[in-house]
Amino acid sequence: MAEMQAVTDADFDAQVLKSDKPVLVDFWAEWCGPCRQVSPILDEINKQHGDKITFVKMNVDENPVTPAAYRVTGIPTLNVYQGGEVVKQIVGAKPKAALLNELSDFIN
Repeated sequence: MAEMQAVTDADFDAQVLKSDKPVLVDFWAEWCGPCRQVSPILDEINKQHGDKITFVKMNVDENPVTPAAYRVTGIPTLNVYQGGEVVKQIVGAKPKAALLNELSDFIN
């Protein structure tokens, strides 16, 4: 699967809310240590399961509108969107096994 694409406030609606498959949005920032921990784990899960769920990331410093709209107050926050709605929210860095468990409804 391809690298995780960056999504912005401008294309969030088209890329995420209108997607025909579930989309995991990684809300992150350059200065966030836990974000850097979780990023390679998400890359691995994307490579294994990117055919079932789309993985994108949004820099909260560069794109303040969308995180505010979805009440993202801590990062990393991983929101799964399906049919234009948030169907799952995972806050904080978690090990790969925990993330796979949290995402099992979407990747199995």
